[in-house]
Amino acid sequence: DLTGIESMDQCRHTLEQHNWNIEAAVQDRLNEQEGVPSVFNPPPSRPLQVNTADHRIYSYVVSRPQPRARWGYYFIMLPFRFTYYTLLDIFRFALRFIRPDPRSRVTDPVGDIISFIHMFEEKYGRIHPIFYQGTYSQALNDAKRELRFLLVYLHGDDHQDTDEFCRNTLCVPEVITLINTRMLFWACSTNKPEGYRVSQALRENTYPFLAVIMLKDRRMTVVGRLEGLIQADDLINQLMFIMDANQTYLVSERLEREERNQTQVLRQQQDEAYLASLRADQEKERKKKEERERKKKKEEEVEQQKLAEERRRRTLQEEKERKSECLPPEPHPDDPESVKIIFKLPNDSRVERRFHFTQSLTVIHDFLFSLKESPEKFQIEANFPRRVLPCLPTEEWPNPPTLQEAGLSHTEVLFVQDLTDD
Repeated sequence: DLTGIESMDQCRHTLEQHNWNIEAAVQDRLNEQEGVPSVFNPPPSRPLQVNTADHRIYSYVVSRPQPRARWGYYFIMLPFRFTYYTLLDIFRFALRFIRPDPRSRVTDPVGDIISFIHMFEEKYGRIHPIFYQGTYSQALNDAKRELRFLLVYLHGDDHQDTDEFCRNTLCVPEVITLINTRMLFWACSTNKPEGYRVSQALRENTYPFLAVIMLKDRRMTVVGRLEGLIQADDLINQLMFIMDANQTYLVSERLEREERNQTQVLRQQQDEAYLASLRADQEKERKKKEERERKKKKEEEVEQQKLAEERRRRTLQEEKERKSECLPPEPHPDDPESVKIIFKLPNDSRVERRFHFTQSLTVIHDFLFSLKESPEKFQIEANFPRRVLPCLPTEEWPNPPTLQEAGLSHTEVLFVQDLTDD
């Protein structure tokens, strides 16, 4: 209902990732919908490096009051204490080679964080600053992206001042309000691999330990260290002092980031304008190219038509010459079997020739076709009676008849009708 996930299996998987903490699961899901990376994504291959050696770092150490001891007793015990701690350090050093510290292998950093939060709430209640439910690297990335202070708390489970600090300092309403409104808060136990890794990076001297980290001079830098049992009012004053002393760096970074964003927006607008102009020029060039191609294609089509027309005319002329060469000789005028035919052409000119009665009407067509004055396509018509002579083979006349079969007399006038347009 809260996240809009319809799959029950996916809901169960999400809750299992958060150890059934519904608030953390819902918040992480909503962050994903807003584009914020999930805390369960693998950490970046190269996590942010934190500068811990700034010479301007503010360090505040609260020393635990030591009971008064006699100087004689102190000097008597000094050799024994020195020998004891020296041997203990040698033993621990040798033990690292025999059995490496299991905390040095971080396998489930988010699980370490969630486990610590559950332990803290079981022991000290649910009224506490909002814990960042993600890895240390992700907290650094968020603090850098949002330009906020990051307060890191390393929880020493076995230290004698840890319990009093958590109950009487960290869970005080005024401290909670300050932390929740002004900074991100990341915490973990040093008994967990993730907390131990951060402990090795920050190198705390005692517990409770707090470190204030921020983006300074383009690097994530530790700007404040608070060590020892510190009271609530003192903690508030120290955090306010550290934030006020370094607020100018965040303001400067915000201005630079805003300027970079404006420059980027301006550059993006210029790029978009350039791309729009480039696309317009490309569109014009494309249209010009298409117009040139159309003209060229049209010219090629005209040229092809001219060539085709020239080939057609040449073929036609060759066909006319071939037909003319294949014509039978004209009969003698005194031949009684000859027919005198006068052809009236479409251009009103007249052509006269003799043919033999036994010759096919195809000969008449070939003769007219061979003339330069005759059209390409034509039909021959007789006037009395008016009819079209079947000079070419058709379905009705597969073999054209002879002049005698067509009913032509010794003298005939035939009309040539132009069918080229048809």
